[in-house]
Amino acid sequence: MSSIMAAARPCLGYAVKVNRSFRSSIGHRCLPTQRLLPNMSQRRMQSTALRASLNESSDHGFKLATFKTNTDEDRVGIVRENSIWPLQEVLKFQSGSTPLQVNDMVSVIRNWDLIKDSIHAEGEGIDLSDVKLQAPIPRPTGTIMCIGKNYLDHVKEVDTWKTDPGITQPEAPKHPIVFTKAPQSVVGPGAAIVYPHGWSDRVDYEAELAVIIGKAGRGISKEDALKHVFGYTIINDVTAREVQKRHQQWFLGKSCDTFCPMGPWIVPASQLDGQNLALQCWINDELRQNGRTSQMIFSIAELIETISVGITLQPGDILATGTPSGVGSGFNPPRHLKPGDKICIKIEGIGELHNHVE
Repeated sequence: MSSIMAAARPCLGYAVKVNRSFRSSIGHRCLPTQRLLPNMSQRRMQSTALRASLNESSDHGFKLATFKTNTDEDRVGIVRENSIWPLQEVLKFQSGSTPLQVNDMVSVIRNWDLIKDSIHAEGEGIDLSDVKLQAPIPRPTGTIMCIGKNYLDHVKEVDTWKTDPGITQPEAPKHPIVFTKAPQSVVGPGAAIVYPHGWSDRVDYEAELAVIIGKAGRGISKEDALKHVFGYTIINDVTAREVQKRHQQWFLGKSCDTFCPMGPWIVPASQLDGQNLALQCWINDELRQNGRTSQMIFSIAELIETISVGITLQPGDILATGTPSGVGSGFNPPRHLKPGDKICIKIEGIGELHNHVE
């Protein structure tokens, strides 16, 4: 498929692929706002057993997800193709009689070097259509760091350089613009972005590659920075634009509840070149954003080097690396989100993140 055809192709959500009946019932190709989960007694199991070791050196097809069924709490699972294996159930340890407890994604990240070579998915996995995927890190205990104006084409679409008579062309930032989002803003795939009526009527979307830190460090050089990366996922850095402007800082306008959709899973860093991935965003099947992570002004390694100068990065910290052009505020007139909109963000090698506004 050519790059032009790929860019024009509407985003096809995973849930739509495995629940094809939704396609005719909703009338378009985005993920339905909610999916009813089948009773687990009726779940469809993968017929072919997976017996290959899922360690980084020998396998390049697995992902790590947080999920739940109708009856249980969040669990971490290994995703291969259309099935998921609960991680705690498939771990096989070579020493000790007490298994290491890795019941949440951050504990998996912290203990990855101890467990990665002992992970085997054997037997039948649970069909992905029978589980509900959560954000990979549903309740972050670390920092959600974000980068503003990290794509030149996004800098070009903001208004400052157009209205300031002293600036004749867009200028790339000389240093990374770093801000944070509140951890309670995180929601998962398929979740609603709740429209903040009475607080903002200029709610915007920002498709971003998110870096998950895997190894603690301070004063990390850019040459060593990628050694500290555990994996990659997708974030939508939802923003209330006028709140951002009114308060003269970005935290409040970017931290409303549900303003940080994340998912659908984490892809280990060994499987991807995070600096060379296609990144696209559709609003109601209309392609709005279409860029590549190679277009970043500051690379992933440079961002980690800058942030870690005075801050110790910890496993489970999240770094959203900025958004390309095509945000709602970049149009004339602006095309912000409204209730009923459906959003699909797709990043090459990771997958698709679907959410809706209500």
